[in-house]
Amino acid sequence: MTSAAARAALDLTADLPVARLTDLYRDLHRHPELSLREHRTAGQLAEHLAAAGYETAAGVGGTGVVGRLRNGDGPTVLLRADLDALPVREETGLPYASETDGVMHACGHDLHVTWLTGAAAALAAGRDAWRGTLLVVGQPAEETGQGARRMIEDGLYERFGRPDVLLGQHAAPGPAGLYPHAPGLIMSAATDVDIVVHGRGGHGSRPEATVDPVVTAAYLVTRLQTVVSRELAAGESAVLTVGRIEAGTRHNIIPSEARISLNLRSQSEEVRRRMLAAIERIARGECLAADCPREPEITVGNTFPVTVNDAATDTTVAAVHGEVFGAGTVFDPGPAMGSEDFPQLALDGTVPYSYWFVTTTPPQVWDRAPGDTLPEKLAAVPSNHSPHFAPDLCTIAPGVRTLVSGALALLSVA
Repeated sequence: MTSAAARAALDLTADLPVARLTDLYRDLHRHPELSLREHRTAGQLAEHLAAAGYETAAGVGGTGVVGRLRNGDGPTVLLRADLDALPVREETGLPYASETDGVMHACGHDLHVTWLTGAAAALAAGRDAWRGTLLVVGQPAEETGQGARRMIEDGLYERFGRPDVLLGQHAAPGPAGLYPHAPGLIMSAATDVDIVVHGRGGHGSRPEATVDPVVTAAYLVTRLQTVVSRELAAGESAVLTVGRIEAGTRHNIIPSEARISLNLRSQSEEVRRRMLAAIERIARGECLAADCPREPEITVGNTFPVTVNDAATDTTVAAVHGEVFGAGTVFDPGPAMGSEDFPQLALDGTVPYSYWFVTTTPPQVWDRAPGDTLPEKLAAVPSNHSPHFAPDLCTIAPGVRTLVSGALALLSVA
C-alpha cells in the first residue's frame, strides 16, 4: 500500500516544468562560480524562491540564500543545496559547457540547485497537501568546508527558525535511477594539511652548499604513504592524498622551500588524530634527517565532519523513496570516503538529518564503461571533480521528486 506522503509526492510532481528546469540547469552549468563568489547563482535561486511565495533572504553567511514558507502547524523541515563550483577546466564538450575559464560545476552543485528550485516550487504550489514550515537553503562554499558554518554563525536559525529535521542529497556516479541511503555513517571526515619544508637555496651546480627542500619533500611524500598502509589496522578505512607539491622557479636554482598539500579521509575522530600525529612526526623526522635549517611548518586547514544519518529519519525517507521510485532503486552502499560540511547544519548532531545520493551517469556512458561489476564500472566512469563529469539530464525530474517526497514524509501530510 502506498503511503500518503508517496501519493502526495507523485501528485505534486506529476507535471513538473522539466523544460524550464533543464534551461535553468544549463544556465547554471554555463556560469559556475567558486566558493563565496556565488553571487549570480544565489541571485537565480533567490528569484525563483521569491516567485514561488517564499520569504526570501540573500547574503546569509556571505552568499547563502534562505527561503521560508510557513504553512500552518507542523514540523520545520530544511532542504539544502550547495551552490559552488570547482577550479577545474571543463573537458565534457557539452554544448552548455562552462563559459568561465578554469571553473566548472564538476561536482553537480548546479544540479542540486536545480533540484532544490523545482522542489521548492512544487511544494509551494501543493501546500494544500501538507502542514508545517519549509526552510529552503542555498549554501555557499561547500567545497571549502566554510559555507554551513558561516551560515550558522550569521544567525541562520536565530533569524529563520531552528528546523526539526534536515534533508540533503548529492549527485553521484552510477547508473541513473538509483537512490543510495545509509541509516548511519554515509560519508567520511576530511582534513586538509599544508606542510612547508624549509631548505637553504642556492645554485644548481653547488648542491653541497645547499639543503635541497625538493629532495626532502620527495622523501616525505613517499614516507607519508606508509601512514595508512603501516600505521592503521587493516579494518580501518582511511585515505591520505598528496594533492599538491610545489617548489622552485627555474631549472638551475635550488629553492629555499617546498610546499606540500595533503587531504586526509577517515571514518572516526580517533583515526584522524592518529593520522595527524603521524604526519607531524614523519615531517619533522625527514627534515631533521636532511639537516633543514628550520622545522617544517604544519598547518591543519579545512575540516569536514563525518556524515552520520539519523537512523529513524533516514529509514523514513528511504522508505518513501522506495515507494516513489520502485523496488531495487534504494539500497545501502556503505559509507563513502567522500566528505560534506552538511552535518555542521545539524549543530553537533542535535538536529536529525537524512542525506542520500542520486546516481546520474548517463546510460550510454555506463553501458560502454569497461568492467563487469559495479565497482569496476564506477572506477571507469567520470566521477565528481572530474573535468568530464556530466550528469544525465534525465535525472532532473527524479532529483526534484526525491526532495519533495522526503519533505512530505516528514511534514504533516493533510
